[in-house]
Amino acid sequence: MDTRYEERLGTDPMLPLIFRMALPAVAAQLVNLLYTLVDRMYIGHIPGIGTDALAGVGVTSSIIILISSFSSIVGGGGAPLASIALGQNHRERAEKILGNGFVLLILFAVITSSISYIFMEPILLAIGASANTLPYAVDYLSVYLLGTLFVETVVGLNLFINCQGRPGVAMCSVIIGAVLNIVLDPLFIFVFDMGVKGAALATILSQACSAVWVLRFLTSQKASLRLERRYMKLDRRIVGATLALGLSPFIMASTESLVGFVLNGSLERYGDIYVSALAVMQAAMLCVSVPLTGFAQGFVPVASYNYGHGDRERVKACFKVAVTVMFLFNFVLVLLMILFPTVISAVFTNDVRLTETVSRSMPIFLGGMTIFGLQRACQNMFVALGQARISIFIALLRKVILLVPLALLLPRWMGVTGVFAAEGISDAVAAICCTLIFVFSFPRILAKMKL
Repeated sequence: MDTRYEERLGTDPMLPLIFRMALPAVAAQLVNLLYTLVDRMYIGHIPGIGTDALAGVGVTSSIIILISSFSSIVGGGGAPLASIALGQNHRERAEKILGNGFVLLILFAVITSSISYIFMEPILLAIGASANTLPYAVDYLSVYLLGTLFVETVVGLNLFINCQGRPGVAMCSVIIGAVLNIVLDPLFIFVFDMGVKGAALATILSQACSAVWVLRFLTSQKASLRLERRYMKLDRRIVGATLALGLSPFIMASTESLVGFVLNGSLERYGDIYVSALAVMQAAMLCVSVPLTGFAQGFVPVASYNYGHGDRERVKACFKVAVTVMFLFNFVLVLLMILFPTVISAVFTNDVRLTETVSRSMPIFLGGMTIFGLQRACQNMFVALGQARISIFIALLRKVILLVPLALLLPRWMGVTGVFAAEGISDAVAAICCTLIFVFSFPRILAKMKL
């Protein structure tokens, strides 16, 4: 068993350590982003049906996000707990967390895909699909659901590779799938004339290959934290701890789906063109949030390991690097999107009307996201330190407490503009509140650390 990689989490200089951990994770997330972007770029350019097909696939994203968010319970909750256990030199507990997490992923995949398939059309109609876009949504989702287990495995278990100090291995699993997706998408969509079904098939085949890569590594001698059958018997205490801490990342991910339900449902009243515009702008948001997620996957294992190891100064140093990088990256990229919305829309469509709609709505939709890097840094740090209750509240604040009510109320006075404004207002308010909570809570958490 090779433990030298994980031991570096507690000894290497902080700045180069975080970047060494984070850059492969960021690269992996950027490549993973291609799953969504490539699908939407090809679908949006299908002759004659591109705009309606794009709206249909955009509606399915709410269901897909909700399904995949269950893997965040295992990855976002279990992996930090495993890192803390490794920092405390409790290796057997860390392996039990991994084994129990794998079983939970299988259960989540079976349950969520079955329910989604049975109630597919009613759900799609309820969240904004119209008579024009429903056939494309059904075509895409019916194929995609066949690969739910692959998606859950990759997203949920990849973070257990990161917590061993092996972000390069985790990155390879994502790159393998993304490259295959890029190659297979045009083949299935255009050459085999499968349309949106081809895009979904390309995605699940690519994810299947990524899942095989992840499982091969975690069951090999190269892994210092290995997936073993003897640790797959569910332990009530471990499952409870994983669910408690994983609830925050789950809420962060799943509320994106809830927002999709609400926003798509609200926009459908004003016309499919606004649903298509939302699909484009949400894809643009992913260009910011996905790299931030990758960076968090890099710094969270570092913070968790040193927290478990009782090194207060290294935990503080880790956060300083994280908040600086995440805030600046987020601010600059969002500002560029607000200033140049037509460049973003041109990537996804050549429909002049859709481009004009995106150009009008983008500054309103993304305005509050300029400071959102603060929330991502603070919230992920709470997860890294095992602060389940605070993390859950912050996760609920942005989407459930703020965005959903605003998205339902503002259109009464502002029309369709109110739907887009709800996103910007909730992002700004949540970021400010989260930062203030962190400033108050962080010193107290450090004071209670076991040295």
